[in-house]
Order: sequence, then structure tokens, then C-alpha cells
Amino acid sequence: MPTDHRRMNSSSASLPVSSVSDHLAARERGGMWLMVAGGLMLGTLGIFLEEAGQSPLTAVWFRCAFGLLALTLWFAVTRRWRELRLSGQARIAAVSAGVLAVVNWVMFFEAIERTSIGVATVVVHVQPFLVMAFGAWWWKERITRAQGVATLACLVGLALASGWVDGALTGAGWSASYLWGIALALLNSVGYAAVTLIANRARGVSPLALSWWQCAVGAVVLAWWPFVNGWPPMGPAWAWLAGLGAIHTGLAYVVLYAGVARLSAGRVAVLQFVYPASAVAVEWAVYGRALSPGQLVGVLMMLAALVVVGTQRAVSKDAPLRR
Repeated sequence: MPTDHRRMNSSSASLPVSSVSDHLAARERGGMWLMVAGGLMLGTLGIFLEEAGQSPLTAVWFRCAFGLLALTLWFAVTRRWRELRLSGQARIAAVSAGVLAVVNWVMFFEAIERTSIGVATVVVHVQPFLVMAFGAWWWKERITRAQGVATLACLVGLALASGWVDGALTGAGWSASYLWGIALALLNSVGYAAVTLIANRARGVSPLALSWWQCAVGAVVLAWWPFVNGWPPMGPAWAWLAGLGAIHTGLAYVVLYAGVARLSAGRVAVLQFVYPASAVAVEWAVYGRALSPGQLVGVLMMLAALVVVGTQRAVSKDAPLRR
């Protein structure tokens, strides 16, 4: 990414100020559309999972295997093989992130089965707040008052979005399976926060290279599963499972990271919420399963809190860490 910025800066140094401004604005608009497109693609992930009708471990292995093929093809076409050659701490970080990613995907797919596509996806997106909390705990990053208030608002929004408040007010309660699904989604969020922190410490590893390694690790670690538990029947299930890897891991990640490279941290934080919002909308459109008014209020509260935290972290992201 820095190389791209240097190239852009050197090529635009001789341009008029207005031309440079127009170029940057166009670049940012392109980044926003790329992130929106990636978020919309990921929003259909739950549909592919449900239509495939396979166990979470089977779905994760196919996602890793087809994702690995798709990302390998991308690296081959772009001739960026060097990014995959890791050594030392970078390789350890990539493998560790890969193991965590596999565990996260299994928990996420289990959470979807026990709750719903929309609820599980929204609950997982408390991850930015966990990253902030871990950063304050481990690296002594400062949390502003606005971030603290936003975190409290996010927790209230999470209680609403998960349906817990609705159940408490109506006395309906929730099944043990549903509550386990919420717990798995929260654990998944913790795992994603850990992957994010590992990625931040993996110096010299590009996001797509890290994704390739995650898929490679998952494909190897879970290779035994389909042989022991049987392969899906030939037909539509294979197409849905291939989509989990090729579309929701290969194509979506390429598009998302291309968008991230063009945007500020604050905008990235906000646009990340396209994914859960589209997951909620797609589930309603395809299966007729809609969130309650209280849950929708919770989603909006989480989005507002994410905007505040994303903006605050964007302002202070270059501050040195106190160890």
C-alpha cells in the first residue's frame, strides 16, 4: 500500500492543486463503492450457507479450499507471488491467524444455525470495540470519553439487536440453543479481534496474503473432515459451497481490501457495517425473517457507536503506542 501512495504522490506532484484534489476525490469514491460492493457480497454469505445444507465444519473446509483456489488465481494473474513468501515472525503470525480464522468461521456458522443470519452477523460486529479494548489493555492506547460513551451505547445496542431485551420484556425467553448461538457469535467477535491484532503486528504481510495463508491453513487442518464424515452429494450443494470460497472469500476480500487501500480509517469503520446491514436485508428478502423494531433500533445504535469509534481512532491512529 505505501508503494501505491508514493507512486500516486510522485505522479501528481506536477499536477495543479485542483487536479490532485479531483484525483483524490475520485479515488475515495472508488474506494467507497468497492467497500459497498464487498459488503453486499458478504451479506449473501448466510444464504449460501443455508442453501448448501452442510455442517459448519464441512462448509468451513470448502470455504477454505475454494477460497485458496480463488486467491491463488488472483496472485497468479497479478504476479504478486512475493507477498506469499513469509519467514520468521511473519510466518508464525500468518499461521496463528489462520488457525484462529478457521475456529472463527466454525463458530460463526454454528451461530447462524442457532440464531439467524442477521442476528449472528450483527453480534459479531462488536469486534472493533474489542480491538479498542484490547489495545488499551495490552498496548496502553488511550480511550477518549467519546469512545467510552460509544462503547456503552454499543453494548446497549447489542442487547437490543440480539433480541435479549425483547425476550426479557415480553417474558418469552430464549431456547438454550439460541443463547448458545449468541455466545458463539460473541466468542467469534473476540476471535476476530485477536486476528486483527495479530495482523496489525504481522509487519510486511499484506491483507490478501494473510487471507491466502488463512485459507491454506484451514484447507490443510480440516482436510480430514470430508473424508471421515462424507462428501456432499453432487449437485447444487457443491455450487453453494464453491460460492462460499470463490465469492465470499476470494472475490469479496479482493474487492474489500482494494477499497480499504483508498479510504481513511474512519470511513472504513463506517462502511464495514454494510455487511451486517445487507445480511439483515437479504435474510428478510429471501426467507421473510425480519428483525423486530427493538432489534433494528439496536442495529442503528451500534452503527452510530461504530461511527464515533472509527472517527476517533482515525484521528489518533498515528499516535505512538505506549508499552
